[in-house]
Amino acid sequence: MANQSSSSYPILSASFNQDNSGFAISTKNGFKIFDSSTGRLCYERAAGGFTIVEMLYSSSLLAIVGAGEQPSLSPRRLCLFDTRRGAPLRELNFLTSILAVRLNKKRLVVVLQEKTYIYDSNSLEILVTIDTVPNLKGLCAFSPSLDGCFLALPASTTKGTVLVYNAMELQSHCEIDAHRSPLAAIALSSNGLYIATASEQGTIIRVHMVSAATKPYNFRRGTYPSTIFSLSFGPSKQLPDILVATSSSGSVHVFSLGFGVNPR
Repeated sequence: MANQSSSSYPILSASFNQDNSGFAISTKNGFKIFDSSTGRLCYERAAGGFTIVEMLYSSSLLAIVGAGEQPSLSPRRLCLFDTRRGAPLRELNFLTSILAVRLNKKRLVVVLQEKTYIYDSNSLEILVTIDTVPNLKGLCAFSPSLDGCFLALPASTTKGTVLVYNAMELQSHCEIDAHRSPLAAIALSSNGLYIATASEQGTIIRVHMVSAATKPYNFRRGTYPSTIFSLSFGPSKQLPDILVATSSSGSVHVFSLGFGVNPR
């Protein structure tokens, strides 16, 4: 896999698909799709820089957003791309840059700085527009399960409050006051049962149960402040068993969840 990637182009984005069976890497030269189990290169396209490449499971559908280095690759344009045909299917244009894209078999989520749009994935009919607080980093989390299809977004710029939105029923589910400081990272488990959050302080990571207002599980990353770059639950179909955090401290923290038994 390392031999197949181009060392002369820095990576602009990297993302797994919904069931972690594949992942996409994009550079200033184009993007590549790999099989997670074997590292086999499944598809590649040299067509300029892309800041977002999101897969729909192992299908031929990709959601891609250009890096803006060419007029045809505007960061305000979302392209739904078919890898089998090697051609775009549909395009959606926005007034400001697209900061994040998430999708499953029923919903397509597009995150802008102050608005988030939810579309029907099949018809591309816009279903709802959510006005958000300024979200400069495009922070969001999305659970691909149709039974627990939740979307999490920052709800405050001064403290770590999370808006949890039901993307199937198209209504707000709850707000969680997770931290005193603004959010730095959010993650939802694949089944939509749990949400993990980290603040800009970066010392404590909290895990809440989405369906109930339960006391959160607290995990200490460290004593000194650090920037949390990402949070990710283990890809369990039932209860997630681990939570992984990456940070500016130069280390990866892996927490054993053990809900209701011995959380640590």
